[in-house]
Amino acid sequence: TNSLLPASDPIIPKSPHVQKKDLDSELHNETLLGPAGDTPSKCYIQIGGMTCASCVSNIERNLKNEAGIYSVLVALMASKAEVRYNPEVTDPLKIAECVRELGFTASVMENYEGSDGNLELVVRGMTCASCVHKIESTLVREKGVIYASVALATNKAHVRYDAEVIGPRDIIKLIENLGFEASLVKRDRTASHLDHSKEIQQWRKSFLVSLFFCVPVMGMMIYMIIMDHQMNVSHHHNATIEDRNHFHSTMFLERQLFPGLSIMNLLSFLFCVPVQFIGGRYFYIQSYKALKHKSANMDVLIVLATTIAFSYSLVILIVAMVEKAKVNPITFFDTPPMLFVFISLGRWLEQIAKSKTSEALSKLMSLQAAEATVVTLSSDNSILSEEQVDVELVQRGDMVKVVPGGKFPVDGRVIEGHSMADESLITGEAMPVTKKPGSSVIAGSINQNGALLVSATHVGMDTTLSQIVKLVEEAQTSKAPIQQYADKISGYFVPFIVGISVLTLIAWIIIGFLDFSLVEHFFPGYDRSISRTEAVIRFAFQASITVLCIACPCSLGLATPTAVMVGTGVGAQNGILIKGGEPLEMAHKVQSVVFDKTGTITHGAPKVVQVKMVVEGNKMPRSRLLAIVGTAENNSEHPLGAAITKYCKQELGTESLGTCTDFQAVPGCGIRCQVSNTESLLKQADSDSEDNNQCNNVLIQISDTLMPSSSHPLTMDPQPLSLVQTAIYVVLIGNREWMRRNCLQIRPDIDEAMIEHERRGRTAVLVAVDNELCAMVAIADTVKPEAELAIRTLTSMGLEVVLMTGDNSKTARAIAAQVGIRKVFAEVLPSHKVAKVEQLQQAGKRVAMVGDGVNDSPALAMADVGIAIGTGTDVAIEAADVVLIRNDLLDVVGSIDLSKKTVRRIRINFVFALIYNLVGIPIAAGVFLPIGLVLQPWMGSAAMALSSVSVVLSSLLLKCYTKPSAEKLEAKLGNSRRQGSLSDVSVHIGMGDLRRPSPKLSLLDRIVNYSRASINSLRSDKHSLNSLVLSEPDKHSLLVGEALCEEEIC
Repeated sequence: TNSLLPASDPIIPKSPHVQKKDLDSELHNETLLGPAGDTPSKCYIQIGGMTCASCVSNIERNLKNEAGIYSVLVALMASKAEVRYNPEVTDPLKIAECVRELGFTASVMENYEGSDGNLELVVRGMTCASCVHKIESTLVREKGVIYASVALATNKAHVRYDAEVIGPRDIIKLIENLGFEASLVKRDRTASHLDHSKEIQQWRKSFLVSLFFCVPVMGMMIYMIIMDHQMNVSHHHNATIEDRNHFHSTMFLERQLFPGLSIMNLLSFLFCVPVQFIGGRYFYIQSYKALKHKSANMDVLIVLATTIAFSYSLVILIVAMVEKAKVNPITFFDTPPMLFVFISLGRWLEQIAKSKTSEALSKLMSLQAAEATVVTLSSDNSILSEEQVDVELVQRGDMVKVVPGGKFPVDGRVIEGHSMADESLITGEAMPVTKKPGSSVIAGSINQNGALLVSATHVGMDTTLSQIVKLVEEAQTSKAPIQQYADKISGYFVPFIVGISVLTLIAWIIIGFLDFSLVEHFFPGYDRSISRTEAVIRFAFQASITVLCIACPCSLGLATPTAVMVGTGVGAQNGILIKGGEPLEMAHKVQSVVFDKTGTITHGAPKVVQVKMVVEGNKMPRSRLLAIVGTAENNSEHPLGAAITKYCKQELGTESLGTCTDFQAVPGCGIRCQVSNTESLLKQADSDSEDNNQCNNVLIQISDTLMPSSSHPLTMDPQPLSLVQTAIYVVLIGNREWMRRNCLQIRPDIDEAMIEHERRGRTAVLVAVDNELCAMVAIADTVKPEAELAIRTLTSMGLEVVLMTGDNSKTARAIAAQVGIRKVFAEVLPSHKVAKVEQLQQAGKRVAMVGDGVNDSPALAMADVGIAIGTGTDVAIEAADVVLIRNDLLDVVGSIDLSKKTVRRIRINFVFALIYNLVGIPIAAGVFLPIGLVLQPWMGSAAMALSSVSVVLSSLLLKCYTKPSAEKLEAKLGNSRRQGSLSDVSVHIGMGDLRRPSPKLSLLDRIVNYSRASINSLRSDKHSLNSLVLSEPDKHSLLVGEALCEEEIC
């Protein structure tokens, strides 16, 4: 069964915006502490109206210039800004107002930090300031309330509290006891800020308005083109200027209402004005505010192009009317409507596509339940009362009832009931998961069958779902390093394009006068009835306007954030949480993958893999032996003893065991005790149903487990053989030395079997009953079934795979050989794991570290990409860049594969955007005019709109990504699988040449060192631990080191 992140504690993801590699840098300290060393506050601002990277850089640059703001991070696709500020100088409302002054919509979002300890209430019944004082003073005196503020004008109260001490319902009850009414201010649990509905509606309206006025203009233009063509055909393309003027004068649209003003120019003007100043109103507002703050964006280019075309046309029309011209001037009134139609259509489609990029996050947010049924239980666990409350009012420790088909509102533990839960949308686990008393449940998952009573362990923003949503949102807010190039380009793009446009205008005016044949031959709108000067100027204006229209910084600005948003969303749907654009980009560069062993390659829990009977079944049936051994080890607190007891209970099908008396543990050797009352366990067991030599041939190894020890062995004499009829057994469980000291001989075949197990990294112990050797039990930490396939796949991808563990070299080598790893660092202390990762990095390799424990967290932080297994500790999850929700090593392959696919998509987007601009701008400028390639302004605007839409659609192709399944990987690898041999594995002990003088080991290092030495002693009686200083003996230890047993001659 795949498991989620630890149910005991919430995920605390590391902010993707803080560079973990530069924790000591001045920049980092300034970001986190502020220039003066003050601790800044952080707020989130929802921003609307951003279209490209120029908007992002405009906001970031201007906000950073405001007093009291330390850092700003704006996410284009998430429409959100994260701002760190000095609360003594400014506040979120002022920051939002600064954003609005830049021409964008802005509102303050809920602060994520400590949001479970913030409560906003509507308080009714207050009449004066004394009511306010009464509520505030009562609340702040209550234990657990940190801060309380009540506003009489708005009837709202803001309370900060310690969720461990007091809950929201308690606070509401306190206010109601004072005679006031209090209710919760509802939070927005939807993804309304991600659906882009307002922007979609705005651009749809703009497109329809522009289209309404553009269609007649386009109709007139097409009519004139057709009529000109018919005239040319009728005159065999040899029409004179007089012929053209006569033909045009007979056309209805070319008739003059009065000299200089034709019907067509008047209609074009009337249709152009609404589009220019109503359909283009948004562009004018944005451009004005951008230029006001000394910035330029895509809107500036659009306004320049349309305004120049409109102004030029209006001026020449007025001049023609003043001069009472007989020939109608050729205007550009058709250009603005057509530009706005294509641009607004492109923006509309772009916003629709953008809304699709955040679907994954929207789905996650929609999983959150709105209400919960809180029940009160009697002493016998029967339900006394039920109350339907808002999910934000549920407190830790509450009993929550979840009916079939309902969503789990909180993380918790099942107290009563049996059911199945659908956790597929959160963990990616396709099959329903069984829930019974003691099982953990995840908020947002769906209860399928029976009703359940759940004790709430994590509520509000502490639930797994809330933490995943927070992590994904922060990841989509972050920027990939490659995006910095796009931001820099966008900052200079608009001034550069304006310069190119001006140069194009000047260049074609000069070329036109020097060689008019070029204009005459290639100008698509050339009319012989106009003068050469007008033709040259008109052609130059058309080329310069086309340059303004076709240039598109939006495609560059959208290339990275759209792909990052889709990539992180797809990863979350597949159980891979990637903390931002940087690790998403960095993972594809990884060359070495370093795995921790215990809990990562292995399950991290000892398990019995074989029970080999030594005596005949008629002397000691297997079921009776299991009952005796399980009872004896039931008193042990040691993981190996617990594993034996668990195995015996499972085999016997019972949770009850016999009686154990006179329990004595001999550190480094074994245990001795007396067992009775086991006959009742065997009534339903068939003592002859199992073969005496049954074995389970699963290849496994022992875990890094702390084993207490002592250097003061207890010497005991052999006990006399007990009669079976008494049902009291003298039991000895331990290693070879323990059996020898009790005068028990070990058969050569048993000794060889033990050696074979030890070679494979297992722990083998012997069992004697009534002074007769009865069985050998092999215990190991099982290798995860997908580990070998994951390692083979990574190797086939050209990656170097390394195993790094604090365990002994023999075990490490055995595990490495089993899963196909050829390079091992064994007996490595936690503090030295960082040095090993650093050593690989200094060799010029990009390193990914995969781990799950506290001792892995420094190495996870040091690695270029830290990958934490979801069942690991909070510290490891905090330090990692990638969190695997499920305990599945194939997700390591999936995370790297997703990174490669996403980066490839980003590069495709960038290449397309760059090629588009590098090729499109010269074409628009007329560079390729000699070969007949020329564009008109409306063509440029259509191409510009298409470029932005195509980049977003390209990123949306990532939604088709499917994580490689085990079946596909097996099929891809084919017959390359082979069992590795021990000789293939290269083992490096400890720090080797990296060992540094250390005057004092840390507490963690000493514990791990002691644990490792203890485990070493379990493997073989050939290891010496004479130099190891051990702690006080544990009376519950099973066996620790055979070398600690003093020799005793029988």
